[in-house]
Amino acid sequence: MQKVKSYQDKNKERYLEELFDLLRMPSISADSKYKKDVIQTAEFVKDSLIKAGADKVELCQTKGYPIVYGEKIIDPNLPTVCVYGHYDVQPPDPLELWESGPFEPVVKKTELHPDGAVFARGACDDKGQMYMHVKAFESMLATDSLPCNVKFMIEGEEEVGSDNLEPFLRENAEKLACDVILISDTGMIANDIPSICTGLRGLSYVEVEVTGPNRDLHSGLYGGGVANPINVLSKMIASLHDENGHITIPEFYDSVAVVSDEERKAMNEAPFSLDEYKKHLDIDAVDGEKGYTTLERTSIRPTLDVNGIWGGYIGEGAKTVLPSKAYAKISMRLVPKQSSEEITALFQKHFEAIAPDTVKVKVSPHHGGEPVVTPSDGIEYQAAAMAFKDTFGKDPIPQRGGGSIPIVALFEEVLNVKTILMGFGLDSDAIHSPNEHYGLFNYYKGIETIPYFYKHYADLKVK
Repeated sequence: MQKVKSYQDKNKERYLEELFDLLRMPSISADSKYKKDVIQTAEFVKDSLIKAGADKVELCQTKGYPIVYGEKIIDPNLPTVCVYGHYDVQPPDPLELWESGPFEPVVKKTELHPDGAVFARGACDDKGQMYMHVKAFESMLATDSLPCNVKFMIEGEEEVGSDNLEPFLRENAEKLACDVILISDTGMIANDIPSICTGLRGLSYVEVEVTGPNRDLHSGLYGGGVANPINVLSKMIASLHDENGHITIPEFYDSVAVVSDEERKAMNEAPFSLDEYKKHLDIDAVDGEKGYTTLERTSIRPTLDVNGIWGGYIGEGAKTVLPSKAYAKISMRLVPKQSSEEITALFQKHFEAIAPDTVKVKVSPHHGGEPVVTPSDGIEYQAAAMAFKDTFGKDPIPQRGGGSIPIVALFEEVLNVKTILMGFGLDSDAIHSPNEHYGLFNYYKGIETIPYFYKHYADLKVK
């Protein structure tokens, strides 16, 4: 693999310049104002795969944004790795909290990234991590070192639920046939502590609307006589947790998979400093479900969080108004055995039931995804572990992740293949937040490590 590494070292500067070009594109799938930019980003990814050496590269149209597909079949008798990633990004709001433009990538040094990190929306989630695979693929082809077949499936709607990916999978199952799905959209414990994600939480996402009077009212004339939808919504949301941080929706926990004491013990032996965790977030104390550690709360336990809440007057200065409506966006992270469809239905039933007669309530489901546990005893995991050992010099630690990649469960259902989650980001990289960033060390280390996965997977598969 030395010639692959030599090629990568010679092209490091170009790899970074190309990533900057990709990050400058505001591919915000949640906002229709950026439709042109999202499509241009898909074209960029397509062109990148062609330049890297992929064949049959195309934009596959969907009811939403296109899926970029490409492949390199060097021998039909060899195993096939399918790389999944996404080119869309989260909205950058609130813009005033960014220290530099969200789509003006810059390199800055940080405490955890002393060699520098790229600051931009999508730097870690998922443009930087997705693009590692394109550059790793290029370096293997350029040095005649590709040991197996490769397919790429890069979508543009992951951040809004991947609604159009399922029909694409089902309609193109033969085209997408492979032996393993390879994804880098997760993280690792630290730059000196590699880890492999062995599980993801599912997701149920809803928007709620609470309506009181038929128009905004003068709070002096009507205050105290008419229910305020913001006050009502606040009370309803507050009631969704009890004093122990337990979610109060009936039947919410009925299907939650019980994690053994042995697995919980092993999970909490992973390197983790609560003091450093609080310091990094600038908080004095952690919070969550009673009876569980922070590592457990963020991986093996379900959650319910308000992601946004609004209503009434929020402009500059004062306006004494009693609003007609109040809104909130609420997400629930789910764990194995829970169903996003069932949880959404339970939430809707409960939220409507706790609404007082003074208001009307509307619950609008958005998107969801199923929780998944990936095996740590198959050749997929073995190959990834060996690859990390080759480049980090130590065995990676298996660790469940707290985030969601809704499509992972569907890959196994439709394509009947396992997924390996080889992420190189850090929890501190501020994904979905202002000042998102991705370490140069992580970007280059990912490009270096990925070819080793191909090598070991091909070797183990043909044995």
